Amino acid sequence: QVQLVESGGGLVQAGGSLRLSCAASGSISSINDMGWYRQAPGKQREFVARITTGLTYYAASVRGRFTISRDNAKNTLFLQMNSLKPEDTAVYYCHALAASSPYWGQGTQVTVSS
Repeated sequence: QVQLVESGGGLVQAGGSLRLSCAASGSISSINDMGWYRQAPGKQREFVARITTGLTYYAASVRGRFTISRDNAKNTLFLQMNSLKPEDTAVYYCHALAASSPYWGQGTQVTVSS
C-alpha cells in the first residue's frame, strides 16, 4: 500500500507561481512512476505531468511552465507551476504507480484569479 498526501495549493493571481508537494509513505520501494493530474469543475480528470526513471512528460498545455521533480531521499514529489493562468484552476491530484497498482492522493485546490 502507498499513501499520498498533497500540499501547497492555494489562491494566486494570473502570472504567479505555486509549488505543489506530494509526500509518499508506505511501500515506497515499489513505486516506479509518479505524476500529477488535475480536475476542473465540470471536467474530467486530466494528465498534467509524469516522472519515471530519468524521464519526464508533460501535457502540452503546461509544457514550459510546469516542472515535475522528485526527491527520493524525502519520498516527495513536486510540481513547480509558473506563469499560472486562470485555466489552470483545478484540484490537483498526486498519482503513483506501485507494483502495477494506481494510488491517488486526496487532492489540493489551485485557484488562479484573472
